[in-house]
Amino acid sequence: MLDEDTLGLAPGAVAELPDRQEILRHLTGLPKKTVPDVLRAAERRGTPVIQPRCGVGGHDEMLTLLRSLETGAAPGILSVTIDSHTRLGHFDAAAATLREHPHHLNGYPLVAHGWQRGRELNESVAAPLEVRHGSPDARLLFAVSVASGITSFEGGGISYNLPYSKDVPLERSLRAWRQVDRACGELARSGVVVDRELFGTLTAVLVPPSISLAITLLEAIAAAAEGVRCLSVAYPQGGEIHQDVAALRSVRVLAARYLPPEVDVFPVLHEFMGVFPEEADRAEALIFYGALTGRLGGATKIISKTRQEAYGVPDAEANVHGMRTSALALSGLLDFITLDESRVEEEAYWIQREVSEILDPLLGGGELHSEIDAAFRTGRLDIPFSASIHARSEIVPKRDASGALRYFSPGGLPFSRASADRNDRLLGRDDGGSGTRLIKEITRDINHFAARDHGRVRQHLGQERKWTT
Repeated sequence: MLDEDTLGLAPGAVAELPDRQEILRHLTGLPKKTVPDVLRAAERRGTPVIQPRCGVGGHDEMLTLLRSLETGAAPGILSVTIDSHTRLGHFDAAAATLREHPHHLNGYPLVAHGWQRGRELNESVAAPLEVRHGSPDARLLFAVSVASGITSFEGGGISYNLPYSKDVPLERSLRAWRQVDRACGELARSGVVVDRELFGTLTAVLVPPSISLAITLLEAIAAAAEGVRCLSVAYPQGGEIHQDVAALRSVRVLAARYLPPEVDVFPVLHEFMGVFPEEADRAEALIFYGALTGRLGGATKIISKTRQEAYGVPDAEANVHGMRTSALALSGLLDFITLDESRVEEEAYWIQREVSEILDPLLGGGELHSEIDAAFRTGRLDIPFSASIHARSEIVPKRDASGALRYFSPGGLPFSRASADRNDRLLGRDDGGSGTRLIKEITRDINHFAARDHGRVRQHLGQERKWTT
């Protein structure tokens, strides 16, 4: 299960872990709900749970942080965000920094602390924990997380490689995450279901809905094939509510189309992950808007933001305030809020169509991991603004006049003529756009919510006008 055969761990690392039976006894005897339990309950209630991001280096500080967040806002699930050294497999550097300068770590180095301290974290709060990181090869971190009693683990072979790492071959990260998913499958067959959350946020920069959903669905299909039985498909708020609601509602439709029925699938919304307003009141308005989007889109879980987002890692007070602001958007007092459903349906149709045009040629080919690797090499799969040399990043996204995300250029994505034409039409392309003007417009799109002039009708630069209400 968590050994050399399944995860391919070194014998020395395996020797540091409890044996298989002890881990299973601990997980099945947890005196609290697991993450899958919480997600299923939220699904039944029809109200999303809220989860913050949080992670600091020191163990006592992390215990204090988790307890403060639980006392302050009672989130349904709590996070253990991992430090960058551990994410990259630099465990010795993480341990050295922990000894000498723990406050220099930008997250909790779980491997360096060890599974015993992981269990202390899990037992210190009522909410179950999820490990969030960004590692292209998370096998040892996964093993320590599960030994700690943690029942949700984020990431995937595409979404935790190409947005984060410069030169990790996709074949390597896909193989490592296949081993993680296989271990989850073995746990499920032993009666322990671990939630696997897939990071559709990708680079968090103008990610069109269909490429986010296509990537997470590919990871979901690969995970289900290894026996994973609980999947959270995370989607990043783009900023135009009809499009975002359509994308969230499409998760269940596409899951029914591409995944086996025995797999539980939960839509998750990341509140806006791009450039945040510096002013606290505007930041809080954006947080509220994000939670409202998740509510209307039927998300099972909302990952919250804070009013300190523009300035770096938030303190506990800001994190609590962000969760409370998100919770306000879930109030029954707002049941009267509705959207133009015909507009949502139209967006959903085209999102699902674009996803199918990306996925179907791959699923009709050979072995899935090989198909994914080959598709990124040729550009048939791609993500915008990737840090990796193993993605072409030929997709050029752009906002239309409503603020919705479109493909200014789909790169090598295999879109039909109809899909490509719709993107062109909604962007109002005239001269094909190029050079300095295009760069300025994309920069403006990136700063969509941060710009002080937000609220103007979006036109090409030099043609803006204000709302006249």
